[in-house]
Amino acid sequence: MSLIPIHTYPDKCLRKKAQTVTAFDDALASLTQNMAETMYAAPGIGLAAPQVNIDQRVVVIDVSEDKNDLKVLINPEIVHKEGAQDYEEGCLSIPGVFGVVERAAQIEVKAQDLSGNAVEFQADGLLAICIQHEIDHLNGVLFIDHLSKLKRDRIKKRLKKEARQSA
Repeated sequence: MSLIPIHTYPDKCLRKKAQTVTAFDDALASLTQNMAETMYAAPGIGLAAPQVNIDQRVVVIDVSEDKNDLKVLINPEIVHKEGAQDYEEGCLSIPGVFGVVERAAQIEVKAQDLSGNAVEFQADGLLAICIQHEIDHLNGVLFIDHLSKLKRDRIKKRLKKEARQSA
């Protein structure tokens, strides 16, 4: 297993819509292990393949206190949403930036496991927030896109300036 570099805003890979996974093989298993190791080391609670410049609909999530409840979701989609909740989100691809985002309070998720078997489950609380955040990544959407235009523009301007200065 090895760590994978996490790409940060404004990298264009973060805006691409990821492709559906069709091969459920050792390479996919290895990718998810490396993504999990990268997520835990960052440290974070979720990581989507586009964040490590992999063009596949793959997500790893662990919102447990002890970091012992890894969820691997392949080709995830939300099939039902209910209610609303606000939560201050951050992102490994936008370090140091936080903002309150409104998400569905309860969701029903359909995905596949590492063998390609269909899985369906319901989630609420932090898990629901994290799943919605990571599926956004698979669609080229960042949490800052959910903020007000004024706040989003200020953040983008600051991040682009920081990127220029570090280049």
